[in-house]
Amino acid sequence: MSDDVSERIHAARKEAEHMNEEIRQNREQQNDTTFKQACEELNVKDLPRCAMRVRRTLRGHLAKIYAMHWSEDNTHLVSASQDGKLLVWDGLTTNKIHAIPMRSSWVMTCAYSPSGGFVACGGLDNICSIYNLRSNDVPIRVCRELNSHTGYLSCCRFFDDRNIVTSSGDMTCILWDIEAGSKVSEFNDHNGDVMSVSLIPEKPNYFISGACDATAKLWDVRSGKCCQTFQGHESDINAVHYFPNGQAFGTGSDDASCRLFDIRADRELIHYTHDNILCGITSVSFSKSGRYLFAGYDDFDCNVWDVLKGDRIGILREHNDRDRPGEFQYDHPLIHPIRCSRNRHNQQTNSDRSWRRTRR
Repeated sequence: MSDDVSERIHAARKEAEHMNEEIRQNREQQNDTTFKQACEELNVKDLPRCAMRVRRTLRGHLAKIYAMHWSEDNTHLVSASQDGKLLVWDGLTTNKIHAIPMRSSWVMTCAYSPSGGFVACGGLDNICSIYNLRSNDVPIRVCRELNSHTGYLSCCRFFDDRNIVTSSGDMTCILWDIEAGSKVSEFNDHNGDVMSVSLIPEKPNYFISGACDATAKLWDVRSGKCCQTFQGHESDINAVHYFPNGQAFGTGSDDASCRLFDIRADRELIHYTHDNILCGITSVSFSKSGRYLFAGYDDFDCNVWDVLKGDRIGILREHNDRDRPGEFQYDHPLIHPIRCSRNRHNQQTNSDRSWRRTRR
C-alpha cells in the first residue's frame, strides 16, 4: 500500500515538473524582444547624466534614522529613529510638526496614512503602533497596538485610515482593521522573512511583497491568497516598489541586482546590474514618470538607472561613513535619496535617511 502511494506521488511530481517546463517554454516563445531591442527599434534617446543636489537637510534626531515615509500631500513626512522618536516634518520649511515617543526604540519601519491623519511604526517589538495626528494629547500617545506577528515588523503601509498591511520576520503579511484593532487576513505563502510591501492607490485590492526566499508575490486582499509568484533573484529581496502605472514593480536584492517584473506578462522584463557593484540593495523607487529607477546600496551609494535601457546614469553621494541606503518611494523634487526616499512631483527629487541622524 505504501509503495503504491509513493509511486503515485513520484508520478505526480514528474507530471508537475513536465507541466512547469511546458509553461516555461511557452513563456520563452512569447518573449520575442527585450527592452534594449525595443528602444533601438523605436529610436529612444539616451537619458542625460542624472545630477542632483541636496535641497533640504532635516536635523533633529539624536540617533540612527531607520525609516521614513512621505505623506500623500507631498509636503509632510515621518521619520523613525533609534532615539525613540517619530518625527513628523514639513519638508518645505524643515520644521518639526510632531515629536512622538515610541513604544520601542528598536524601530525598523514607519508609514504615513493617505489622509495624513495617522502614522504607524514597528520593529523588533513585533507590534505595529498607530498614532492619531489629530489627537489633542501632548505628546501624542499610541491609539492602537496591532499585535499578532511572532517576528520583527519589517514594513507597514496604510491602505486607508481603517486598514494597514504589515510584513514580518515570521514569514507572513497581515491586513489589519485599525479601528477594531483586529486581524482581517493573514498572507502566509512565503518561505522566508518578508522584508517589504508596496501598495498603489490605483489597485486597492492588491499589494506586492518581497522576501528572503528570493521571491516577490502579488496578493489579493479579498481572497487572502497569492495570485502570482515572481522568481529570478538569487538572494534575499530587501525592497519592492510598484511601477507608477500599477502594471509592474521593481525589486532590490542582496544579489546586487534590481529587477523589473511585469504583472501582465508574469515575468521579469529587465535587470539592472553593473560590474563594479557587488553589494546588496536595500531600497528601490521609481520616478513619477517611471523612466528613472533609484536604488540604495550597502556601499552607501544611491545608483540611478535608466528603466528602459538598463544603463546606470548617475550616482548620488551625500551621506557617507555609517550612512546606509534604504527605502525609496516615488513622488518629489525636494530632497535627495539614500535610506528612505520618495520622489515628489517630478522625477528629480527624493528624500533619504541615514545613520548620521539627518534627513536629506
